[in-house]
Amino acid sequence: MITTPPSDLLLAFLALVWGVAAGSLLPRAAYRFSVPVQEEGEGEGEEGVDVPEEGWRDACPAGHPLRGWVGRARCAACAAEAPASAADGGRLAARAATPDAEADARAEPSASYGPGGLLLPALTGAVCAALALATGVRPELGAWLLLAPVGVLLAVVDVRVRRLPDPLTFLLAASALALLGPVALLPEHAGTWTGALLGAPALAAAYLLLHLLNPGGLAFGDVKLALGIGAVLGWYGWPTMLLGTFAAFLLGALYGGALVVARRAGRRTTIAFGPFMLVGAFAGLLIGAYTA
Repeated sequence: MITTPPSDLLLAFLALVWGVAAGSLLPRAAYRFSVPVQEEGEGEGEEGVDVPEEGWRDACPAGHPLRGWVGRARCAACAAEAPASAADGGRLAARAATPDAEADARAEPSASYGPGGLLLPALTGAVCAALALATGVRPELGAWLLLAPVGVLLAVVDVRVRRLPDPLTFLLAASALALLGPVALLPEHAGTWTGALLGAPALAAAYLLLHLLNPGGLAFGDVKLALGIGAVLGWYGWPTMLLGTFAAFLLGALYGGALVVARRAGRRTTIAFGPFMLVGAFAGLLIGAYTA
């Protein structure tokens, strides 16, 4: 029977607390980055506003300016304007039954303008706790705990709008290399910075080749995401990178096959592959850290 030392459980608990705290700061950024990619030939984006492919939201659904990137997805101006009387509450309930309920919901001030208030802290906390259990007290754990919220944020944005914003993908890659460099100078680390440095362009080149062969099946945002994932997985070596990459494609294939069997998608339907890349990298990282 495998038992976990109390010190590892304490480390995992502290990582969980960190993850919950960091995840609670993500909802606003998730809302601001969740701008749908403008399809070719469309002149307007969501809510009748011109949307650049790499833009972000500057206002809440009611039009109030948003300031800052961290914290809850809650607008103080909307909270002040939100109807507080029972009569207004009844009016809103009746309006929800009309065919134009979605449009009315956008126009009506609402203090909370984005989901994820509970999901993001819980998800980030679970990811950080699992990384702590697999990595232990080795110094690279600090890098994983700092990178985990960025990965969660990328996955959530891609799930919502099938888009991987450049500021986040490049932040993941640059932060991974910048954090792992000093870690390689500390005692008892288990990976190599050279592996991370070579893994980033190697995995990105592989994804670029797949993108060029099938642009409709693999978006260029996935190529940019591969830079950061390659750096993280490359830290533990090429076998870990191959494992994480294989896990991503396996999970994506299983999900796509399930959609086809359920008749919710066709053979040419595209899905957001970024979350599968991140989950595959997470699985590879856990195994690589545990076996290092």
